[in-house]
Amino acid sequence: MADLKGKTVVITGGAIHLGRATALAIAQAGARIAFTYLNSKDDASRTLAEIKKVGQQAIALQCDVRDGESIAGALKDIEKQFGQIDILVNNAGFYETVPFIEITEEQWDNMFAINVRGPFLVSKLCTPALRSSQGRIINIGSLGGEKPWATHAHYCASKAALHMLTRVMAKALAPEIAVNCVAPGMIDYAEHDSQVLKKFAGSTPMGRNGAPDDVVSAVLYFAAAPHFITGQLLTVDGGLGLK
Repeated sequence: MADLKGKTVVITGGAIHLGRATALAIAQAGARIAFTYLNSKDDASRTLAEIKKVGQQAIALQCDVRDGESIAGALKDIEKQFGQIDILVNNAGFYETVPFIEITEEQWDNMFAINVRGPFLVSKLCTPALRSSQGRIINIGSLGGEKPWATHAHYCASKAALHMLTRVMAKALAPEIAVNCVAPGMIDYAEHDSQVLKKFAGSTPMGRNGAPDDVVSAVLYFAAAPHFITGQLLTVDGGLGLK
């Protein structure tokens, strides 16, 4: 378990799924948590209550990562409450399945606005605080950013862009800020069709799909790893990408 006592961690999209699991794990590691959500107000309330049960300070803020003003307002509230930002986890993202020929301009633009513009804007606006704390940025990419999935062109392209953005930011923000990326493969949230899950598990060398905890462990590694480690992409897919 990473020791993050005294740290303030900002997680975008922290109300559900991987964001929620990350928030809870980081709280258990001793950090204060500030997480954003867009539409999942009820889920955010439940996640906030669970974090506070762990005994850590936490706040949940509604924020649209596509909008710089919305981000700036949320960060102002975070710094007012906690006074510092030590780690940023750019987790908020969007995923959908659409055949290439059917992707609309609006779908393409929205995918990039959430998955690329969002992490760029949040990171940019967090940079002054992270420089002061010798902080870290952890982006949540995807195996889809490394593999061409025929029915996910806009998603794969957006995550590939985020992977490259990670490397650029690692150079641009050094030496004060370390920037890395965790790229999950198929993660079982118990929401996908069971046949689809079985298909992916059968194609994975490790013989199963990933669990949220598998990805969270990688995030915790980068949260506490030597600051010298930067610009790295860690794929958490059980070997699925080796095909």
